[in-house]
Amino acid sequence: ANRGAGECSATPAPTSNLRAESCFCGHRLPLRSFLRYPCSMSEKNQPVVHAVVPSAGRGTRFLPITKSVPKEMLPVVDRPAIEYIVREATDAGITDVLFVTRAGKQAIEDYFDAEPGLEADLEKAGKDEALEYVNEYKKYARVHSVRQGHPLGLGHAILQAKSHVGEAPFAVLLPDDLMEPGSQLLRKMIQVRQALGGSVVALLKVTPEQATAYASTAVEVLPVPEGVDLDEGQLMRITGVTEKPPLDEVKSEYAVVGRYLLDPAVFTALENIEPGAGGEYQLTDGYARMIGLPEEAGGGLYGVVIDERRFDTGDKLGYLEANVTLALEDPALGGELRAFLRSKLED
Repeated sequence: ANRGAGECSATPAPTSNLRAESCFCGHRLPLRSFLRYPCSMSEKNQPVVHAVVPSAGRGTRFLPITKSVPKEMLPVVDRPAIEYIVREATDAGITDVLFVTRAGKQAIEDYFDAEPGLEADLEKAGKDEALEYVNEYKKYARVHSVRQGHPLGLGHAILQAKSHVGEAPFAVLLPDDLMEPGSQLLRKMIQVRQALGGSVVALLKVTPEQATAYASTAVEVLPVPEGVDLDEGQLMRITGVTEKPPLDEVKSEYAVVGRYLLDPAVFTALENIEPGAGGEYQLTDGYARMIGLPEEAGGGLYGVVIDERRFDTGDKLGYLEANVTLALEDPALGGELRAFLRSKLED
């Protein structure tokens, strides 16, 4: 039978075999999983079309400019940082992007919307190149937004996407983690999900001291399945994760950074975690529960080691590094900027 949006897409068990451990769609689950995660699952080969971009932070490290300008709208070369995020998602096949925002962030939505008056003026003036820039939003995934309300942590922000995403796998892209243009990371994470199921996170190789600022993982190297564009040693099974551990509790040299591909079972997990320091709900505590969840219930947690450039635009130095690096690679700016920087360094 045809299934409506939001219904379980699992293959039903024979009617005569349905018992208490089957979900309402007939998908057989262990009883403990059914009681905790009823129908919060998806087929591993289900297309990934949704992305969630948490954008409700105040950007206090960039004050005073973030009093009136959303941090995500600060320019990286000639366009706002958030455009790089939406472009990355679109290039990976995402067709639906949900911003989780707060009051004062309307500029993000406006940027990806039409402005008929401006477009008409540019067309009338024959400013074709400028008009092309203004219309670039049409090439990207369709965007939506929802308000987080109270700032109760990243896990709480992601939970606001539940009614929008439904029972489908979805990506999470943190705007402070800017991948180089043309990044293939998210596409490869989707390949892993389609091959193995479960949830997939991006891993960065860090020092023990750096690991204390991230979610530290215990990992096992996995062979790369056919059809997954990774080198040997880039795919991990994650067997444990601790958010911002003290130095003596760092689990390995691999830490989770801002790209996630999550099974919808994580929503149920987020609804059942306890708040941590400051009353915040951590996303780490939600996806960590996927480690012990059976595969048929959406369980399993995997990591892809990043082999591309990544910029941490959440602090001023990382933001400047992204601007300088990408501007130097811009055909229209790179030559003159390189000469200028060389002259300043020689002063």
